[in-house]
Amino acid sequence: MQAIKVAVDAVVFGYKEKELYLLLIKRKYATHQNQWALPGGFVHTDEALTDAVQRELQEETGITVNYLEQLYTFGDQLDRDPRGRVISIAYFGLVNPEKLTLMAATDAQEAKWFPMSRIPELAFDHEVIVQKAKERLHAKVHYQPIGFDLLNKEFPFSDVEQLYQAILQKKIDRRNFRKKLLSFGFLQETDKIHSEGSGRPAKLFTFNKDKYQQLEKEGFYFEIKFA
Repeated sequence: MQAIKVAVDAVVFGYKEKELYLLLIKRKYATHQNQWALPGGFVHTDEALTDAVQRELQEETGITVNYLEQLYTFGDQLDRDPRGRVISIAYFGLVNPEKLTLMAATDAQEAKWFPMSRIPELAFDHEVIVQKAKERLHAKVHYQPIGFDLLNKEFPFSDVEQLYQAILQKKIDRRNFRKKLLSFGFLQETDKIHSEGSGRPAKLFTFNKDKYQQLEKEGFYFEIKFA
C-alpha cells in the first residue's frame, strides 16, 4: 500500500502599485520542471505544519511572512501529484512586496511576483488553490480590517479604496464605502494634506493601531456596496 505524503503550499498575495500580485516560483527539477507553481513542498516528519510552510517559503523564495492563515486541505483529486498520493495543506497571506527581497533557492530556479491579471499556467492543481485563496480573501474584507501592513503610515483615503478594489476586483460605491469604513473607528484623520498632480488636495489618514488590532481579533461585519 502506498504511503500518503503531506505537503504544504503558500498562496502569498502582494499589494503594490494599486494592484494585487501573486508570489510564484519556477520549478527546477523533474516534476513540472520549468513550470510556475506556488511555493511549497513536503512536510518533514519532525516539524509542525506552520514551520514547514515557513521553511518552504524561506528555501524557495528567501522571504518570511509574519502571518499565514490556514486556507484549506486539498486531496480529493487522487492524482493531483504525479509523484503519488499527496495531500496538501494550503496557507495564505497578504503582504507588501516592497518590504521583501526575493531569492530563489533549493528546488526553485526563480521566484517572482505576478499581477493577478496575468497569472501563467500553474503546475499541479495550484490554480484551484489560488482560486480558493481569492475567495477567502474576498470574504475576509467583510469581517476583518485590511491594510495596516500594506499602506504607508499616513495615506489619503483613496489609497484604502484602491486597496479594497484591487482585492475585490470590482468598483465600489465610494461614498457608502467611506461612510461605513470610517464608522468603525480604526482610521483617524490627521491635519496633514496630500496633494498629487492636478487632483483635489485631500486629508491624510493613519491607522488607530489599538482599534485596528481589536477589530482584527474580534472581527466585524462590513457590507460593501459596488458601483
